Amino acid sequence: MDGTPGTPLRVGLFGYGLAGSVFHAPLVAATDGLVLDTVVTGDPERQKQVRAAYPGATTVATADDLLARAERLDLAVVASPNRTHVPLATAALEAGLPVVVDKPLAATAAEADELATLADARGLLLSAFHNRRWDNDFRTLAALLADGSLGDVHRFESRFERWRPALRGGWRDSADPADVGGLLYDLGSHLVDQALTLFGPVTSVYAESDARRAGSVVDDDDFLALVHAGGVRTHLWMTAMAPQLGPRFRVLGSRAGYVKYGLDPQEAALRDGRRPGDGDGTWGAEPESAWGRLGAGESPLTGGGEPVPTLPGAYPAYYAGIVEALRTGTPPPVTGAEAAATLRVLEAARRSAAEGRVVRLADGA
Repeated sequence: MDGTPGTPLRVGLFGYGLAGSVFHAPLVAATDGLVLDTVVTGDPERQKQVRAAYPGATTVATADDLLARAERLDLAVVASPNRTHVPLATAALEAGLPVVVDKPLAATAAEADELATLADARGLLLSAFHNRRWDNDFRTLAALLADGSLGDVHRFESRFERWRPALRGGWRDSADPADVGGLLYDLGSHLVDQALTLFGPVTSVYAESDARRAGSVVDDDDFLALVHAGGVRTHLWMTAMAPQLGPRFRVLGSRAGYVKYGLDPQEAALRDGRRPGDGDGTWGAEPESAWGRLGAGESPLTGGGEPVPTLPGAYPAYYAGIVEALRTGTPPPVTGAEAAATLRVLEAARRSAAEGRVVRLADGA
């Protein structure tokens, strides 16, 4: 790694599909201290897109081509299909590169633990891209918890609901276990990581999992009920079959509740081609009409509670934290151990849904 102060760290990116082109490449390019150096994509059209968007970056056709350039790189980012996460992260670590892996880090907690062990043995950074910790609503809720506005929280409800009744095809809708398809490991990775971050380890998991869309062979409608070691009960919903959307968050405490509708605007902005730092400095901000409400005794939909200004979403903070970790040796924004804990809950949820019972996690996860 080039540790010269002021010299950008050079990033190699595996994959330029949705994750690579919409999330990782733009955020890397927008982060002080990072430069996108090499992008792996064998698709000629995507190669053209990389060259147009990042003229200083080199495109290569295969993962081996990127690994052959490891000595000139300072960080590898794995943004390829789920089945490639572990082998590519392993190869990058063995080549001496710190690694960021898009969620889920691995297909199993055991594989995540093995990656973390390998990274530790080589003294290299390993981090999972759980970017939803920097959603605007999550940041706002964390602030309300920190200042005691809610009192003692006893129930946390969280949803990622969509209306996508038609299958899109591709590996996300594949029944092959190696593809790690389905919503539980996709949106569920975010929801579980947020719950663990806010309320700590989980001791029991109950789950329901269904394939609702015509022709679907993987889960597209899931519900999880978690009990945290600290006593909070978490209910999580993720579905592609919600013609009417519920609140993103409903959090109930001894003093007040917080209800928030709508999604963080950053993904939509990135999909539209906007970049952090563009324009008027309003990245991640949302209008007052979208603010959540805090109060007690009445529904926010009938005017109950007070509007709470939503903190701006801050996806750029993830890669800023990666730069800090690489420069100073401090822990990354999301550790391999934290990603493995999320996977343990997801594995318990899959087992619970298959067996129709509550699954206990004796040591917490």
